Amino acid sequence: MKGTMIETEVTYTLTHGGKFYIIEHVPARVCRETGEQFFSPDTVEHIQDLIKRGKKPARVIETPVYEYA
Repeated sequence: MKGTMIETEVTYTLTHGGKFYIIEHVPARVCRETGEQFFSPDTVEHIQDLIKRGKKPARVIETPVYEYA
């Protein structure tokens, strides 16, 4: 399986506390076949710390939200 993984950077998104976050340039291992992304424990901790500390974002974008109904 190691041969099918590539080291790259991805854009990670999450919703927390009713807010939508986009974190760019996140290091990840990505499966070439499925696109599944794997993150090291340090990377996950860093993402959580960014959100908890309320660090000023690099930029803010407006995101429309639609109901499927």
